[in-house]
Amino acid sequence: MSKLVLEAKDIYKSFNEGKNNVDVIKGLSLAIEQGEFVSIVGSSGSGKSTLLHILGGLDLPTQGSILLNGRRFDQLGEAERGFLRNQHLGFVYQFHHLLPEFTALENVAMPLMLRKDMIFKEAKQRAEYLLERVGLSHRLTHQPGELSGGERQRVALARALVTRPQLMLADEPTGNLDRNTAVGIFELLADLRKELNMAMLIVTHDEQLAKQADRVLHMQDGLWV
Repeated sequence: MSKLVLEAKDIYKSFNEGKNNVDVIKGLSLAIEQGEFVSIVGSSGSGKSTLLHILGGLDLPTQGSILLNGRRFDQLGEAERGFLRNQHLGFVYQFHHLLPEFTALENVAMPLMLRKDMIFKEAKQRAEYLLERVGLSHRLTHQPGELSGGERQRVALARALVTRPQLMLADEPTGNLDRNTAVGIFELLADLRKELNMAMLIVTHDEQLAKQADRVLHMQDGLWV
């Protein structure tokens, strides 16, 4: 039997806008198994990114529960959620969010350096290996401003994978790239998922890319459709 990595039960999310409550997520449930590749497709404003932030513990649901490896993730304090994110989750966004003053190698090694039990030599070795896997072994000492858009996104991908997460959460990871580069990044994600036996949840508006997933979910107005 496959292991459940993440399970969301009856998730609601509301925001206050003046005197009104705006319901963005309306009772969604989702379970992701180890090694599974799931994509969520929906138009802008459907609630996809909000849901991803809740699943990753970057935001809290108004109602419902999130279980990460069977543990109530949503009931933990911010520090403990941050610790578990670093241990078990990887994140890739449409915009790379790399630190401009650091090299590609330093950016990738950074999540490991936040761990008290990780020595720099091991962090550097892992970062070098992943940068080689994403085709950037010749760009280790380059800063983000010296890289192309596709190269920056590959650095961000390597950074998300350096902690060897059980689950990768990706929010429009190819949305800021041209078509050929986007296809290459998506194929690289799929290959690395298999290599690491990692579950992956990708939010995208690109139905053609989404079809490569094991399971495609469609979202509209905060609901599955």
